Amino acid sequence: MIGGLAATLALGLAWPVAAQTEGAPEVEAEADAVPMTDGEKRLAKLLEGRVAGEPVSCIRTMRNIQMQAIDRTAYVYGRGKTIYVQRTRSPEQIDNNDTLVTNRFNSSELCRVDNATTIDPFTGIFTGVVFFDDFVPYTRVKADAPGEG
Repeated sequence: MIGGLAATLALGLAWPVAAQTEGAPEVEAEADAVPMTDGEKRLAKLLEGRVAGEPVSCIRTMRNIQMQAIDRTAYVYGRGKTIYVQRTRSPEQIDNNDTLVTNRFNSSELCRVDNATTIDPFTGIFTGVVFFDDFVPYTRVKADAPGEG
């Protein structure tokens, strides 16, 4: 009687585990199929034809460096052959309607340790703090000429 009860309990406990794992690949496939946000789509378009390089802690800045804020995704610096993507520690707080204000430790570079805040451009009211991460360079790759392999 006790042996039969133990076997019944063992089967009863094993069944939910088996039921949970039966559909696991489908659940994983659904999780992988999460649609891209508008910001991720915009960033993907900017990165088409580019290859990621090693992350760097600072980037050289010039007076005419271009910066784009991509909503809830990243800041993108530069133009031309190489651009740098800065996802920050809280990319979901990036708002392209805010103005990024940085207090740099080095006048010729923007670094992950620099202090950055955001303000509303119309009222000047503080809207948040930005914590930089490493900058990831993306360099445009040349397409192979026809006939080359």
